[in-house]
Parts: sequence; structure tokens; C-alpha cells
Amino acid sequence: MRFNPFEEKPMPLDQLFMDWDKLYPKPYHLGTVHPYTKVRIVLMNGTEFEAQWFGHQFSRHCQDNDLRRELAMIRRIEQMQQKRISCLKPKNETILEHTITYEQLAVDLTAFLARRESDCNVKTALDFALLEDFDHLYRYANLLDYEYGTCPEKLVGRYTEMTPARPTIAHHRYPTDSIFRSIDNQTASLETKLGINIITAAEQQTMNYYMNIAPFYSRSDLGRRLYQEIGMIEEEHVSQYESLKDPSATWLEDLLMHEYTECYLYYSCMMTECDLYIRKIWEECLMQEISHLHKAKELLEKYENKSWQQVIGGCGDFPDILVLGPNIDYIRHIIAATTGNTQKKEDVIPLNRLPENDPFFYYQHIMNDPLCEVASHVTVDARIRRKGCDYRFEIKENPLPELRNRRCDNTSIGRIPACTPASASSRGTTADNCQCPLNK
Repeated sequence: MRFNPFEEKPMPLDQLFMDWDKLYPKPYHLGTVHPYTKVRIVLMNGTEFEAQWFGHQFSRHCQDNDLRRELAMIRRIEQMQQKRISCLKPKNETILEHTITYEQLAVDLTAFLARRESDCNVKTALDFALLEDFDHLYRYANLLDYEYGTCPEKLVGRYTEMTPARPTIAHHRYPTDSIFRSIDNQTASLETKLGINIITAAEQQTMNYYMNIAPFYSRSDLGRRLYQEIGMIEEEHVSQYESLKDPSATWLEDLLMHEYTECYLYYSCMMTECDLYIRKIWEECLMQEISHLHKAKELLEKYENKSWQQVIGGCGDFPDILVLGPNIDYIRHIIAATTGNTQKKEDVIPLNRLPENDPFFYYQHIMNDPLCEVASHVTVDARIRRKGCDYRFEIKENPLPELRNRRCDNTSIGRIPACTPASASSRGTTADNCQCPLNK
């Protein structure tokens, strides 16, 4: 269905304020909520967080107080939207149960965006981090089963597998190897620009959540340490994804793109939501974001004498909506083809191409020695010791033979060249084999 937010009539911003009753909605019910309803809530909460931080950074770099006041008006309503969405989470959902939803979002959102991406550089970045978030889900699932006895596969509705990929211990790379090449907004497709905005916000929210929640995890020191470790990796992911953005965009161009992205996401959520109560919230948020978009359009014209078409391109119609759902076959393909890859500066390459003195190995030695203190490994190892094997949910055995042993956690693949088979790192690299749709 065609939808163009620029053709919609906006409401005045001062008619979008909400009272306390609306700001505190009825939360979803843990026993009946659909997994992808939870995922959409986490997605949009993160999108509103991004809107907040971008708006504040814009204001801190702006000298015009009239423009600052306009930004403050938009930002206040974004803040109300975030408060409303975040409170859809019920009180009886534990931190760790909620974390499973975060990682299901990271996995299925990244896979969706990668599958439709036409820019080889962006697709490589998405596929690379996809395997890492996938392994994070596996680690948290083992912690949930080990410490709570809760069945993780029920939380994800059996839509997303929980099995190892590139081991979390291998994700710790030297800081300079977390930057990709940026796109050019003038030549990039609308789907590419939307995808980068969406995934950057989602990963930034995950980073912020783990940064803040680690000391509040009260079940064990192991859990606190796991949040700490994976939070460090999420910082890498944010660095990777934000580096894809075009740095030449002006603040007002970026504001317009932020608001367009929010409209696109709320429209996608509204069109795919199965919970009628929450669907109504998405519909109301879309209406609010259309007003924000028109205000951003007005500010761009006033302060930079630019039209929205110069930023968005085309006629303004949304591309195909974002549909969150299972991506099991696609992820299995990426595991089989690229688990042994790592990043070197702007490129994704097989681990065995790194020289012996590469900073990757130095950083690994600093971070992960001794092995018995690395939380991502200890979590799985503890579950194996207690129950004889790790926790997994698989529709069939792991795509890589090296990751099929359920009685021993593999901490070598993607980290130690001699233990990383060529079959796991021969495809999907930036330099060698672009697998984006345009090159299939």
C-alpha cells in the first residue's frame, strides 16, 4: 500500500502533548504477548532514545535559540512517546527475559535489513555483526536457563534459533578495527539510508541498556559480568554502524532523515501489529511523527533553503515496510559462510589473513587471558557442568561442524587462526565476495 508522509496533514505540535494517564499505558501480558510485539516495542523505544540523543546533541551544537526552541518542542513530544512505549513492558518481566527480546530484535532486524540491502559495504557490515548478536542471544539464553530455569525458546516463540555462531570471546577487536566506509547520501538508496538509521538506533539502545543494567542484575556476579562483556561488544557495533552514515549531512538534513525514519517505522509497526491495543499506540505515534517530519521540513527550508526532496529523494513514498519475522535459513547460510571472518580497518576479512603481530591478537591477549574469567565462556561452561550440555534451540544441527559439540564451548573459531576452518571464512568478505542482492 502506498504511503507518503509528506502528503499527510500535520497537527500543530502543541496539540500532541499527553497527560499522565496516556503516558502510562496498559502493559502487555507475558503469557499471551506475541514475541514480535515485544520486539517492536523494544525497537521503537530505541528509536525514540535515538531521537532524544540526536536532538540534544543538535541543540548543544546550535547557536540560534529560536531553532533551539523548535528542537525543544519536538524533543519534548519524543520524550513522551518514549515514556509511553517503555511502560508497555510489564513489572513481572525480569531483566534477563527482557534481554532475550533485545537480542531477538538485534538478530531478526539485522537479518531483515541485510537481506534487502543493495550496498555491498553496508550488507557486509550487517552480516558481520549479525553473527555476533546471534551468539549473544545464545549466551543469554544459557544464562536464563542456568539461573532461572526459564525456557528461552518460549520467549522467542521458536521463531529464532539459539545456537553458537562466531563465539562472543572472538568479538573483542582492537578499537581501530571498528570503522566502515561511509555512504554518500546523494547516491545511496532510500532503503540503505533508512537501514543505517534504524540499525544504529537499535544497537545504540542495546549498548545503553547493557551499560546501565549490568550493576542492577542481582542474580549473580556471572550475570553482571556477562552484561559487562557484551556491552563492550555493543559499543563496537555502534561504532561500526554509525560510521556508515554520511558525515557530510547537515544537522537539519539529519533531523529530517530521523523524522522520516520514525514515520517509516511507526507505519511498519502499525501495519504488522497483531495486538489491537498496541496497534492503536503505533497509529497515534505515527500521527505525531508526521507532525515532527513536517516541522523538520519547514526548518530545513527556512534555515538552509533546501527542499525535503534533496534529502529523501524520489517522491517521498515509503519503500516496502519493515516486517519482523523468522530468518532461520538466512542466518544459517551466514554462519556457514562467514563465522571465521574478522574486521581489519574498513574491511571484513578471513581471520587467517591477519599477520601474527596484528593488534587483534594483542587486544585478545589483554582482554581474554585467562580464559576462565571470560563471562561469555563461563556462562556456557557452567550450564554444561550442571546439565551435561549447553542450552540450544535448533531446528537441525549447527551449520558448522566445529560448533556442534554441546559438551565443550568453542572459544577458538574466529579468534585463533589455526582453529578457524577456511570453510567458515571464505565468503561474504568486503574484499572478495559481495553477496548483496544486486550481485547475486
